[in-house]
Amino acid sequence: MVEEFEEEMLIPKERIAVLIGDSGRDKKEIEKAGKIKLEIHEKENLVKIKAKDPLALWLGQQVVEAVGRGFNPKIAQKIFKEENSFELIRISDYEKSKKKIKGLKGRIIGTQGKTKKIIQNYTNTNIVVYGKTIGIIGPREGTELARRAIEILLTGAKHGTAYRFLQEQTKND
Repeated sequence: MVEEFEEEMLIPKERIAVLIGDSGRDKKEIEKAGKIKLEIHEKENLVKIKAKDPLALWLGQQVVEAVGRGFNPKIAQKIFKEENSFELIRISDYEKSKKKIKGLKGRIIGTQGKTKKIIQNYTNTNIVVYGKTIGIIGPREGTELARRAIEILLTGAKHGTAYRFLQEQTKND
């Protein structure tokens, strides 16, 4: 008998339809790519993830969480590839006030998305700012650099400081 691993998680109601996709297409692609099974209970915002091995289950959880935190399912599936990783930064770890959280989100996104694009370009990552979180998906090293650059901004440093950090870290690439 093959043991099956199972985990349940909640995602925001408005992200359930995104996880499913048109006619269930995104859900099926995620299941196939990750060798997992997703059971979605829309009324409770609950997603059950089932897998035959614990690594597939863990990666499946990360993909579902990434979609729940604002990523497009196609981008979230990059997590299944060994060379990629997923980071989630909780802005509330840096600031509690709703007004200040909004300001920090603005610092990360930048005018017309400029700051976010610069970080993505330097690090070859995808970044999503959603709710009180910032998600990063990309190659492990790039994800780590993006997280560090974002933390530089979240702690109040100037944008130029974060950009210089990225330039220094990536100039030999």
